[in-house]
Amino acid sequence: METIRVGVIGVGVMGERHCRVYSNLRHVQLVGVADRDADRGRAVAAAYANPAGGISETRYFEDRRQLLAEVDAISIATTTPSHFDLAMEALEYGVHVLVEKPITETLEQGEQLVAEAERRNRILQVGHIERFNPAYLELKNVTEKMRLIAINVRRLSPFDLSNTDVDVIRDLMIHDLDLVVNLTGNSLDGLSAWGRSISTGAIDHAVANLSFRDGPIVSLFASRITEQKVRLMEVIAEGAYIEADLLSKSLLVHRRTFPQYLNNHQVTKYRQESIIERIHVPMAEPLMLELHHFVECVREGKPTNVPGRDGLFALQLAQAVADQANHLMILNSVLPRASD
Repeated sequence: METIRVGVIGVGVMGERHCRVYSNLRHVQLVGVADRDADRGRAVAAAYANPAGGISETRYFEDRRQLLAEVDAISIATTTPSHFDLAMEALEYGVHVLVEKPITETLEQGEQLVAEAERRNRILQVGHIERFNPAYLELKNVTEKMRLIAINVRRLSPFDLSNTDVDVIRDLMIHDLDLVVNLTGNSLDGLSAWGRSISTGAIDHAVANLSFRDGPIVSLFASRITEQKVRLMEVIAEGAYIEADLLSKSLLVHRRTFPQYLNNHQVTKYRQESIIERIHVPMAEPLMLELHHFVECVREGKPTNVPGRDGLFALQLAQAVADQANHLMILNSVLPRASD
């Protein structure tokens, strides 16, 4: 099989994870990394300098353009404001691109990037990693033929100074906006949202309600100020209630409830019995599945399951949620208080 030469631009926490996975994929050569922090870049390159497959070692490139000239595909794991310029530059070199979410900082940039990838016939995959979460994949299988009535999603995290270049909507909620669109396949026909700024100048806690035409009502909660990490999806469907824990990779399906009155020695008691299915969720790392899919698409010349247009649509939804939440925050700040 053809060896795919890959590189990583931006080797912070997520970028180094990309390096780890690439270095363990068969028929993939991790050529090198590029990062503005030369010491960090050299350290990460050195950590993956002796791949098990015996392919030439990973190098640090001070000039990312030299790296782009030597690879077939690139991961961009930098801060959001730099996504557009770096991805466009990679496409100009004829390189296939996986860019972390959100796809770009603005919608206009996203539209240009998608158009450029299509014009050059290059893969542009967006890092919506939850699409490859085994619990979500099983949830999608289970609900494929069900009539969905409602979906509740909670994505909560403790505060982290390293993830404040965008608000919580584009940092966390955008994952679930992408998932519910992918899960329902329906058109949006209603949206409302609220937000609060707590630890930064942007929205840190947000709630959004979405309505899909001929589909479910969706409630989304995203927070980066909680003291517990939570990744839960609840699906109410006709004849079933499904709980998916994307963090613990577990899936429970409550199929039916049987109410029953028992008369025992002239004492009437009530009980409920339900059928609960614990769906087997394969043990697999989402990032491994995501990057394996990316390099397979590059190798076989097939479309990715998470194309740039999906990333752009998720950003459009996130922007709409943020606009609505910010508008209400501004409105609340100028309205008179009850005590006034």
